Amino acid sequence: MKRFRPLAFVLTGVLAIAGGAAAQAPPLANFDPLTGPRSRLSKNWRGLAELPSSTEILVLAGHADSQGIGGAGTGGAAVDLGGAAPMQPGMRDELYWNLLTAQAVVALGQQRGLAIRFYDPPLRSIADGDDPRTNWSVGKAHAQAGGYALEIHYDAYGPDGVGSGLIPPLHRPPTRLDESLALAFGPYPLLFRDGLGAPKRGIGILEIGKLEGQLEASLRDPRSRNGAIQAIAERVVSALQRGLEQGLKSAPAIPGLAATPPATSNPSPNSPPDGGRSGPQASRPQANPGDE
Repeated sequence: MKRFRPLAFVLTGVLAIAGGAAAQAPPLANFDPLTGPRSRLSKNWRGLAELPSSTEILVLAGHADSQGIGGAGTGGAAVDLGGAAPMQPGMRDELYWNLLTAQAVVALGQQRGLAIRFYDPPLRSIADGDDPRTNWSVGKAHAQAGGYALEIHYDAYGPDGVGSGLIPPLHRPPTRLDESLALAFGPYPLLFRDGLGAPKRGIGILEIGKLEGQLEASLRDPRSRNGAIQAIAERVVSALQRGLEQGLKSAPAIPGLAATPPATSNPSPNSPPDGGRSGPQASRPQANPGDE
């Protein structure tokens, strides 16, 4: 999330090895060559609980149902500070990248044999966070049924952002899956900001990185975009696989998951954002740029 600028040659080298070092976060590093700063916040939890290897994973794109109301996501440094045009009119840049990244994670995860799907709300603006069509409601139901719900985000640029990392769900003790994602991206404390709406509903939040600098430039540059997104997806999926390796028992099936395709009514951020109900911003808490 820094000033929008052309990629340096070093970034090309990073993305060229997306299947290797770029796809794996350097251990204990506070800065990653692909995703930028990692969370430096203290990790006050340890994921020890095992999930069955067949656990069904639901992937969500953060802010997919809150455009134009409180909590719409960050616009990114290129737009907000550098004057660049948004990737799609009417949509915050964070959602644009959340959608592409979430769908890439699901596609790769399915190729790897994971029970994984993507949910996209039918409307881009749903004022009531507890409406049954929102990420929160669908993710909560999935978690309550025994699945793992993960919402993809890009963090705010500048001092408002923290960096990459996992904010674990709060409905059960942290799991090996949470631990694996935290190892790959960095950890946030259990009760980050006193507990955000998604974790309180059993949905983990994965901050990919601050939407600035080299990460944002690699996403915006058409020459490196696919490589960057695939490298991120590789890291996420590899972490999911490692987190489920310890599971030995079969999990109960969640009705309807297996038959659900990876994309729903809004398969791509390249289509115009759906129209929808608007309501008072008080229905959704006002958030800082990049907030949940």
